[in-house]
Amino acid sequence: MGEEEESVGKFLKWATKLGITDAPLDTLDSEIQTVSSCLGKSLFVSEFPDAGGRGLGATRDLRKHELILRVPKSALMTSESLMLKDQKLSLSIKRYPHLSSTQILSVCLLAEMSKAKGSWWYPYLKQLPRQYETLSTFSHFEIQALQVDDATWAAERAVSKAEMEWNEAIPLMRELELRPQLLTFKSWLWSSATVSSRTLHIPWDSAGCFCPVGDLFNYAAPGMESYSSEEIASWTQTSTLDSSSLEKSASDEELEVEHIDGDSLRLTDAGYEEQVEAYCFYARRRYRKGEQVLLGYGTYTNLELLEHYGFLLNANPNEKVFIQMEQNINFNSWPKDSIYIQHDGKPSFALLSALCLWVTPPKDRKSVGHLAYSGKQLSAENEVSIMKWLRKKCEALLEKLPSSIETDGLLLTSIEKMQNHTSIQEVKKMISACEVEIGNFFESTNSQTFDEVGKFHLSSKARRSIERWKLAVQWRLRTKLHVALPIDPLVGR
Repeated sequence: MGEEEESVGKFLKWATKLGITDAPLDTLDSEIQTVSSCLGKSLFVSEFPDAGGRGLGATRDLRKHELILRVPKSALMTSESLMLKDQKLSLSIKRYPHLSSTQILSVCLLAEMSKAKGSWWYPYLKQLPRQYETLSTFSHFEIQALQVDDATWAAERAVSKAEMEWNEAIPLMRELELRPQLLTFKSWLWSSATVSSRTLHIPWDSAGCFCPVGDLFNYAAPGMESYSSEEIASWTQTSTLDSSSLEKSASDEELEVEHIDGDSLRLTDAGYEEQVEAYCFYARRRYRKGEQVLLGYGTYTNLELLEHYGFLLNANPNEKVFIQMEQNINFNSWPKDSIYIQHDGKPSFALLSALCLWVTPPKDRKSVGHLAYSGKQLSAENEVSIMKWLRKKCEALLEKLPSSIETDGLLLTSIEKMQNHTSIQEVKKMISACEVEIGNFFESTNSQTFDEVGKFHLSSKARRSIERWKLAVQWRLRTKLHVALPIDPLVGR
């Protein structure tokens, strides 16, 4: 047994003692406590290299909406539970009422890390990632690699916010006498990214909670349930989507229905349930034995996934590209965040309705306004004009960006070769193809080394940077492909 596998085994045994279980509801507590692992009845821990890394698989066939994991309230790590076990922490935090709930949880996490093996939560803390690629961790070079203004602004804002919150929390952390290495901005970035990417919602604390075992589920984007396994497998990136789609028979349909409290149908993936005082997780669809079981965190664009979780999806059904519009186009009836191009390249309902009126002669707008706002096509000519205008707008957006879709594709290939310790000859070819950006990467990380046999090696700093750089290039390439999607001018709503 490897060291990592042994560590996971100890963690699952520890979790069992806390009452965490994937056993059916009718299983006796005495039966649960006698097993060596909290998993095995419904789920198992495994590596899914092409779909998010470590995650949870189905031990057996699972029905849609079936309860598959329970984590008691006593096993949830919250600011409240940590302060109950640490009087000094509790008294100190009360002296800093200006700190937000997320800042407090970040400090609490660092305080537990400072205790090392002395922490009651040590088996769980050992399982947390030691590195994240959320936007707040991006360097200036990596931020600029995003290219699109909305994304660079979001990244700069995330870094600035993290730094401000760290400065505000330093007095509290010093009062708690945390170890010097835990007082650094680097440690704060790790702690705040852990809070951002791993906490689950609870009704009594807006910062959320850490949920041992429950936070092993990888992400499934809402809206992906109906796609085929081949499509989903090809769309997976850094984290995950569903890995299969199954045909349904009449009997299968009956099996999918599970009633909670008599007539109420379970519609959510997970949530804290007061009546059982536990966080409960349900299968979002039917799973066959061996498949990865996924959890929907919510609806996010790729930029939001990158900001809060540190990954993105090759194809995201919730992706949006917001377009800057001329001031003479009246969007007053719609909020700004409803004006965008959808993942399929078509304008959103709000954008289409507003453009319908804009291309209509002013004298006719009042008479057809009710049709535009109800989603009706005013005329084929009207819609063709809209689509031509939108296509021209998208072309202008692409021309404004520093690199083309083709160049970004070559650059991604080069980055992957660099990560795989390529030869000096290949590096020279890559530099000639993407000279400026690769050169800027070497300059920003101060690394460009080759071993005695001419193999390319990266410093630890460069290895961390190259993963974020790769994410930035992937994000901008997917955004450009999104904008470049052909728009059929005769397609209706």
